[in-house]
Order: sequence, then C-alpha cells, then structure tokens
Amino acid sequence: MVWNKEETNSRSEMQALQLGRLQATVNYLYEKNPYYRNKLDELKVSPREIRSLDDIRRLPFTTKQDIRDNYPFRLFSAPQEEIVEYHATSGTTGKPVVVGYTRQDLETWKEVMARALTGAGVTKHDVVQNIYGYGLFTGGIGIHYGAIRVGAAVIPISGGNTQRQLMLMEDFGSSVLTSTPSFLMHLHEAGEEMGIDFHKLKLRVGVLGAEPWSEAMRHKIQDKFGIKACDIYGLSEIIGPGVAFECVEKQHGLHINEDYFYPEIIDPHSCEVLAEGEVGELVFTTVANQGQPLLRFRTRDITRLTYGTCVCGRTTVVMERVSGRSDDMLIIRGVNVFPSQIESIILKREGVSPHYMVIVERKGAMDSLRVKVEVTEEFMVKAAADILKGDEFDILEDVAAVRSKKRNLQQDIKDVIGISVDIQLVPPNSIARSEGKAKRIEDRRPK
Repeated sequence: MVWNKEETNSRSEMQALQLGRLQATVNYLYEKNPYYRNKLDELKVSPREIRSLDDIRRLPFTTKQDIRDNYPFRLFSAPQEEIVEYHATSGTTGKPVVVGYTRQDLETWKEVMARALTGAGVTKHDVVQNIYGYGLFTGGIGIHYGAIRVGAAVIPISGGNTQRQLMLMEDFGSSVLTSTPSFLMHLHEAGEEMGIDFHKLKLRVGVLGAEPWSEAMRHKIQDKFGIKACDIYGLSEIIGPGVAFECVEKQHGLHINEDYFYPEIIDPHSCEVLAEGEVGELVFTTVANQGQPLLRFRTRDITRLTYGTCVCGRTTVVMERVSGRSDDMLIIRGVNVFPSQIESIILKREGVSPHYMVIVERKGAMDSLRVKVEVTEEFMVKAAADILKGDEFDILEDVAAVRSKKRNLQQDIKDVIGISVDIQLVPPNSIARSEGKAKRIEDRRPK
C-alpha cells in the first residue's frame, strides 16, 4: 500500500526532484545561516557550483557535535518567529541536540510519517496505541502526527504504565502498537502473568523502532502478539521518525523518503562515498527542511543502500537494517562487535529470553566480553537441580543442562563474532527493564 505517487517515481524523476531541492537548500543555507556560509566559504564552494547530485561530495559534513556546539539555536536557518515547535535529544552527556520546526516542517513530518504508517498497513480504520514517549523526544509526537494524517484513531498513552497499557489494549480494541521492541516484550511478559491471550485481541500491526533489534526479535514479537512487525527509522536531527520504514509486503529493508532526505553511504574513516551495496556509514542531507536544514549529517549508523522496485510498488532507495554504529561499536581484541549480532544468536536458542546485557571488562591487558542472559521460567523448571547463588546460577560441572546451555551459546556467538565470550545465565526478571531504549552495553573498562 502506497501513500502517494512520489514514492513510485522513476529514478530519473527522483533525481531531478532531489537536485532541484538540493540546490535550493544550499542557496537557502548560504543566505540564511552564517555557520554554513562560513563552511562553504572555507571550502571555496559557491551554491552556483552545485550542478549535479555528485556535487554534494563538495559540501561539508555535519556532526552531532556541530549541533551541540551551536546550542541552542545557532544552526536554525528560519527566523525565530517562524519556529513553531522544538524537540531535543535526551540521555546524552553535555548539551542536548535541539531541533526547530517551522509549520512547513511539521507538514513534511506528517507526510513522511503517513508514508511510514501506510507502508506498515495502517489505515483510517485502525486504533493506534502510541507507546513511544511524548515530549522533547520526537518518537511519540511524530507517530501521532502521522496517524492523524492517515485518519487513524490514536491512543496517546506514551511509555510506561504497564497495567494501563494492557487494559486499554483490551478495552479500546487497539489494532496497531507503536513502541520500542524491548518494551513490547516487557508488556507481553506482564500480560502473560495476567492471563491475557494476545492472539484474541484485535492487534494486527506493530511499528517498532528507536533501538536496534534483530530479525530473531521480530519473529518472537510476531509469534507472541500475532501481529506483523515493521521497522521504522528516524533521527531527531533529520526530522524524527519517518526518515525510513519497512513495508508490510516485504518486511526486509527500509524505504528511505529520499525526496526529503538525500542519503549517502561513506567510509567512516576516509569519508569517501561508497558504491551501491557497500556497507558503511549512513549520511543524510535534508533537502526540504526549513527550520534547521543539515548538510551531509553523519548518522554514525552502519548500513548499505540498494536501488530497484519493491514488491510494494515503491521505487525509493532501500536501506538495510542498521547493524550497528561507527562510533559505539565494540572493538574487542581487534574485532568489531555489534550487540545486535549477539542478540540474533540469543533469540534463536530455547530456554533463554530476549533480555540480555553485554558487559565489557578488562582482564590484565586484554579486553573481554561477558554476556548476561536471562533464562526462561521453563528452563528454571527443567534445571530444578540448579541452586541459585546470588544473582546467577551456581554453575557446577555436573549440572548438565546449565553447562550445555552455556557451551552452546558461547560457541554460536564465537562463530558469528569471531572471539570467545563468557556467558552468565541469570534468573528471569533479573535484568533491569527499560521503558525507553533498552540498555544493552555496560562498559567497565578503565577510561
């Protein structure tokens, strides 16, 4: 299901649209924004010299630190009186990243979110239970805008409130859930304890994102809730959610709204642009924003791009599910490790839950990984001979079930990431739950 015809443009039509908008954006920034004017002057690039899409390589990169350094409003390009809404990132050190929206920017946001929700199969007949947080975080209000645009009813419940979430899910007949995958799994755990059969509810679609999640996690969610779960991608700096989204027809790869957000893939070290299909860091230039347009914003997300026509009919470029980040990936003994790789293994194993924590430690001169993994209640029953000691099992050599589980997990993870890890099996509900983005890494190495 496609929201509008621009999503099915031919490649030549899309490129013509992108070039016109890119040229207008560069001119706009040069005229309105002293920061970018100085950057372009330093590079000796005139807006008149942007004659093709390839000329984007001559433009400067923008980083999250650049936005923080210009806190709060010095990267805004629209006059202050035209800014009608503010958002900001949370959970970071130092100054937050602030984003300002004009009325036209909000229309753009509603448009791309309508595309994203339509892609997931949401229609005017749905009831959307919006579990993403409202406030300065862009997730909740972005979903809200899009749901209203497509004509759906919205329950703006935000995060937390586990018991109320479940009650409204039953009583209001929610058909669409929008949430982080980890909190949705938490809701399922709580619902099971209350005896809720999720397959008897009206649920049919999940629009999930705001944190990395694996294909194995998708299958678990779909199985437990009886829904189709689609990924959604966004960044506050670019606009919020709605930058890219999965279609329900394919559920593999995310369609980028590239007529608004021009994508590139670069080598994160050399900053050279990579060819189609090569893995690298995702970069966006906003070619329609007014409040705070950004040139070549480095997302730090690692992915690849492919072009073609999808089974859903869209011709927009597709980004592979983000595999990690160029700035927070773990480098252990010379090996690049992403938590999503470990998650994909954990979720394939019976007897363990999707709740885990990757702990990085230094033993002598060597870095090491320890993975805490919760076991299920069923495993606890089967391994009844195990004695709980503190917050973990007393791993005795003659406890076959525990020893086998650890050994299998260790081997599977080593096969994927190339290094050995320690496995710590812990009882159910012993790893802290998050109502926002799940914390998956605890780095205990000396700074």
